Amino acid sequence: MARWQPDAPGRLAAAALDLFEERGYENTTVIGIAERAGLTKSTFFRHFPDKREVLFGESAMTGLLAGAIAAAPAAAGPLEAVAHALDVLGREVFADDRREFSARRQAVLEANPELREREARKRIGLVDAMTEALEHRGVPGRTARVAAKLGALAWEIAHDEWIATNGEDFASLVRQVLAEVREVSAAC
Repeated sequence: MARWQPDAPGRLAAAALDLFEERGYENTTVIGIAERAGLTKSTFFRHFPDKREVLFGESAMTGLLAGAIAAAPAAAGPLEAVAHALDVLGREVFADDRREFSARRQAVLEANPELREREARKRIGLVDAMTEALEHRGVPGRTARVAAKLGALAWEIAHDEWIATNGEDFASLVRQVLAEVREVSAAC
């Protein structure tokens, strides 16, 4: 693969995923990932601090979620603003052409405790980003945190269902889960 080809981070993530599946996380090196992607070790480190981070795009997702919450209609309540952000995430990150990659990524994460721990920390960071974005909209702190955590729960459930099927799109699944959250809340 020529070094000048675009999307170095995507190429590195794909190469890392292939190698993690083939060799295991522990037996994969940054040099091996870079070579598989047709890049150099220094290019790897321009995009990621270590091999663990190659499968996590937290800063991009954080910005995407915060921006989408800010762009939600002014009349949207906290949970609806989060739903709007998850719709955007579905279009931008969890498009159908990413389903196979996401399923493979999830399998690698589940097989490695260090990566599972990193995924848990990432989710906490994303909840914090959604909470902060809601607070910027004027939502009180506790309400913002509840809406962000419910959004994260809906995201997790929808993601698991999305990678397990070839059916519905991610955004539709999130909306279904959030509708169930509202039904449960109304019944309590």
